[in-house]
Amino acid sequence: NAKTGLSTVETIFTILHAGGKFGGEGYKVSGGLHGVGASVVNALSSWLEVSVYKDCVVHYQKFEKGGKPVGKLEVVDKCDLSQRGSTVRFKADPEIFTETTEYDYETLYNRLREMAFLNKSLKIILRDERGELKKAEFCYEGGIIESVQMLNKSKTPIHDDVIYVEGKEDDISIEVAMQYNEGYNQSVYSFTNNINTYEGGTHEEGVRNSLTRIINNYAKSVKYLKDSDEALSGDDVREGLTMIISCKHPNPQFEGQTKTKLGNSEVRKIASDVFSGGLERFLLENPDQAKIIIEKCMDCPYKTFKYAYPFCSKTEKRITWMHPTTKEEYDCSN
Repeated sequence: NAKTGLSTVETIFTILHAGGKFGGEGYKVSGGLHGVGASVVNALSSWLEVSVYKDCVVHYQKFEKGGKPVGKLEVVDKCDLSQRGSTVRFKADPEIFTETTEYDYETLYNRLREMAFLNKSLKIILRDERGELKKAEFCYEGGIIESVQMLNKSKTPIHDDVIYVEGKEDDISIEVAMQYNEGYNQSVYSFTNNINTYEGGTHEEGVRNSLTRIINNYAKSVKYLKDSDEALSGDDVREGLTMIISCKHPNPQFEGQTKTKLGNSEVRKIASDVFSGGLERFLLENPDQAKIIIEKCMDCPYKTFKYAYPFCSKTEKRITWMHPTTKEEYDCSN
């Protein structure tokens, strides 16, 4: 490295703020904010060793006790030309992590599976060689579509297809997958650069606002709602919804070090534009499934009388409504 006078491996693992996100040539998107992850892991380990496979040879370097190099980066073996990449092995320092240094298999399993869903076609292998071997392999060609299908596995989807929308603008990528089920709880999960932004942010706001607007516009265009009717609310259109939103941003601005909320203002419009175009296209191209979705959002027993009224039959004594899917009859008189 021209600046540090050290090998790239030693620079990454011993110098703060030397992460691959800086300079723009390491990788397109990153979850890191300060470029300190590798060097901090090294500093908190009893030992750490790196093997780099490149140009038919294996480079190796080891660090001990707070990230001190045991020796210089050196060539230790040969490898096939097809073998490329790096292997990093480390052991957490028990003098620092006094509570435990044991890794929970289920925690790693769930996180790596989540990573595989968010990066379609990426193959991740988890091996636990402590005691009896445990092994799991994750690779999802459908990405977040398969994640929505898994989340809805214990529920009853009301339409066949998972709605999937993707698009890119100004190097910012947006992916959304969604499907309604018979329940009335909403399950909306958002991510930025593979980080779960469980407090939401501008990417989630853009998608949520577009969902409400497009559903209302479509309901009016097919005369489910009259122009004089009160619009469906955000809660109405999210009942029974399972949705995953994934944003890939070259320079994310999170609100707080915990990265639980995305703050980039420009993402709101990009997410809205990408999602609204895709959802509108799906509703127009799939009128049967669109009808089921609109009926779900306007489901009479859970909405006010003004939504049910256009579909009710009136007698002298009472007003009734027949659910279009289940054919059950409800009393709307009150």
